[in-house]
Amino acid sequence: MSDLPFTLDQLRILKAIAAEGSFKRAADSLYVSQPAVSLQVQNLERQLDVPLFDRGGRRAQLTEAGHLLLSYGEKILTLCQETCRAIEDLQNLQGGTLIVGASQTTGTYLLPRMIGMFRQKYPDVAVQLHVHSTRRTAWSVANGQIDLAIVGGEVPPELQDSLEIQAYAEDELALILPVFHPFAKLEKIQKEDLYKLQFIALDSQSTIRKVIDQVLTRCDIDTRRLKLEMELNSIEAIKNAVQSGLGAAFVSISAIEKELQMGILHRSAIEGVVVKRMLSVIYNPNRYRSKAAEAFSQEILPQFSTQPWVDSSLEKNLEFMEVESLKPVSTNSTIS
Repeated sequence: MSDLPFTLDQLRILKAIAAEGSFKRAADSLYVSQPAVSLQVQNLERQLDVPLFDRGGRRAQLTEAGHLLLSYGEKILTLCQETCRAIEDLQNLQGGTLIVGASQTTGTYLLPRMIGMFRQKYPDVAVQLHVHSTRRTAWSVANGQIDLAIVGGEVPPELQDSLEIQAYAEDELALILPVFHPFAKLEKIQKEDLYKLQFIALDSQSTIRKVIDQVLTRCDIDTRRLKLEMELNSIEAIKNAVQSGLGAAFVSISAIEKELQMGILHRSAIEGVVVKRMLSVIYNPNRYRSKAAEAFSQEILPQFSTQPWVDSSLEKNLEFMEVESLKPVSTNSTIS
């Protein structure tokens, strides 16, 4: 073929249909009409001389040829985006885009503060934050859809050789209780006291729940003996349940600083036990790293690896609260 049998717009349409599952929803997501989408697909199939969709069902299903084209098309579109961002970088951070990924807790409580600090310094850079599971985030970094990410779970083994994984900081997992719980009057509780509590936790299939169980096990706490009162689907729901007296929970210290400062949750110390997990920063060394990503890595990340995670919005009204939630570690070590 002397000319390419497809355009970038057609690849974008193909990707949208595959993601949305229908021509109509794809058209809506691209802000074009459904007839325009259908016409582009017909032209694409005619140019390639193969059917790309099985139109027999209610949901638009890709044929084998459609899956093949989508696989290469996503790589083509990613390279096009990298090209545009490399050109934007010529303006020396007077524009461009930074795409950061994170697992749930870091994405909810830590990354917004980092991004706020970055935006104050580089207001012309558009920033996107993608919050998903560690596994999905790691694959997005590997595929070039995310510049860098901070995760608390284990990077999938199949990606560990292709990604640059740097130990970033230790995140303490605090035991929280209702302020009126009898244990809240004690300076410290014993490890055996944990087995007397009713616990509230995330779903057993969630990455954070698995990480917490692994960390507790390493601290010689038998998670099978912990009494599970209920499972909830978010950290905020867990905090509200504990505040209401429904049980105890282990959560990242970064998630409860407001509640501790306001005195509506109690953080209980355990004699001889400090429960921590390692946060990691992940990059794809084989992808283009923009100047915005470099600036974020060099100017923002180091500040949060050595300082407590304090919401900047609270600093204006509350005294700085010393919380030993993070301790710096070597950023040269690699997790394998």
